[in-house]
Amino acid sequence: MNALREKYQNEVVPVLMKELGLKNPNELPRISKVAVNIGMGEALDNPKSLDAAVNDLKTITGQQPVVTKASKSIAAFKLREGREIGAKVTLRGDRMWAFLDRLLNIALPRVRDFRGISPDSFDGRGNYTLGLREQLIFPEIDFDKVDKVRGLEITIVTTAESDDVSRLLLGLLGMPFRKE
Repeated sequence: MNALREKYQNEVVPVLMKELGLKNPNELPRISKVAVNIGMGEALDNPKSLDAAVNDLKTITGQQPVVTKASKSIAAFKLREGREIGAKVTLRGDRMWAFLDRLLNIALPRVRDFRGISPDSFDGRGNYTLGLREQLIFPEIDFDKVDKVRGLEITIVTTAESDDVSRLLLGLLGMPFRKE
């Protein structure tokens, strides 16, 4: 079993039950999925860059990404409906816990001048989105094989009713929120 999942069951669950005053463990907030997404505006000019992004995402998550397509045309961006413009992966179960463990304990500490992540990036429904400027912070990515530094977005979807409950859950799991 994954170390982060064990931490959730053995340390976080009892604290959450006490803090939230819940009696039934099924009422507890939990992480339901993690979505990792790379949006690529440059894929319009350079289709090979999309292949590189898909390979990076596959290396980071251990799962085959889905290529996303534009849902409508936007003339200002020279975008046509149906053009491939990004890639995404949705992680659940063991892969999700393994990815979160690597993100919290290996990748985020490797960010240059890291002072913590923003505690305000919640969407109002208990989900947290984190933007990373480069994929190189993940140790799986070979620096020599990278054609271009790309950013990616990580969305952690929880079953929490509010942002405060979700912030408590993620904080107990070890999410390094910045003190403001």
